[in-house]
Amino acid sequence: MGSDTVTLFLCGDVMLGRGVDQILAHPGDPALREPYVTDARDYVRLAESVNGPVPAPVPPSWPWGEALPVLDAAAPDARIVNLETSVTDDGTFAPGKEIHYRMHPANLPALTVARPDVCVLANNHVLDFGRAGLAQTVDCLARAGLRTAGAGRTADEASAPAVVPLGGGGRVLVFALGMRSSGVPPSWEATADASGVAYVPAPTPGAAAAVLERVRRVRRPGDLVVVSVHWGSNWGYRVPRDQVVFARALVDGGVDVVHGHSSHHPRPVEVYRERLILYGCGDFVDDYEGIGGFEQYRDDLRLVFLVSVAADSGRLSGLRMVPLRVCRMRLERAGVEDREWLRATVDQISEGVRVIAADDGSLSLG
Repeated sequence: MGSDTVTLFLCGDVMLGRGVDQILAHPGDPALREPYVTDARDYVRLAESVNGPVPAPVPPSWPWGEALPVLDAAAPDARIVNLETSVTDDGTFAPGKEIHYRMHPANLPALTVARPDVCVLANNHVLDFGRAGLAQTVDCLARAGLRTAGAGRTADEASAPAVVPLGGGGRVLVFALGMRSSGVPPSWEATADASGVAYVPAPTPGAAAAVLERVRRVRRPGDLVVVSVHWGSNWGYRVPRDQVVFARALVDGGVDVVHGHSSHHPRPVEVYRERLILYGCGDFVDDYEGIGGFEQYRDDLRLVFLVSVAADSGRLSGLRMVPLRVCRMRLERAGVEDREWLRATVDQISEGVRVIAADDGSLSLG
């Protein structure tokens, strides 16, 4: 792309803990406190029961698999991921939660290998090991040179944007927030004197206005603004009306891209006033392979979102989606039938846009 266009890589949940952590070079304590699984290695065995043996230890690049050459070829100006795991060796499980995600700090190369420019932390797993676990997470990411958004030591730090410089003096500003509907406990909210996440109870007009006020205080001419939102249920294609109103209010107020996540599969894509709204990007890297119960949503299929916007206006100039499939806890290229399933599904659930297939196997908006 030329300098008049900025390309962003966006994806859904990146969960490098639990079973993924166990196949990496430095697995942490596998003990879990889930109702049915008490050993993280059981998730590896579930994946193996579906697609065959998973080697261990694997190199840091293994979980990302074919996503890495896709990103290298696309050369996006900014890579933005929702990091849905704590990075800690703390053993203090957050009370009142059934599911806890953590990766051992020594396995951080499994994140840095993807060279993310921004790790969104406003989600329902970043405090799975308490505020001590959050502190270690933030410190580990900072030492690795990774920008974060959506969580921090104070409310001001949690609500501040991650800033990615662009050539020509422009910047990408990434604001992040987590909502109750995704399972973020209200007690996790960052305050003036307590660490936590940038928490929003519900997608109300007042909440949208508060986000836009933060944008107004920081934005400079030439900046592009992404608001990354962890919201909604795990399954289903219907987007609640209040989420639609909230996302559109952000765009009306000057936000260029709304990056939604939390659902385990892609949700509708919308182009509103020439801006992109992704209501749910789906899972990206995790240990869910082999878990049954919602097969109709094809959680084994994943999407790389490559979003191109005009540098001078933020208007959407292109969306390329690359279908991948998880196999043996590694992302591989999706086959013809899987690509068509994703194309037809995203096309059907997304009003006002048409999803078409390209010769190279990627999907775009027609």
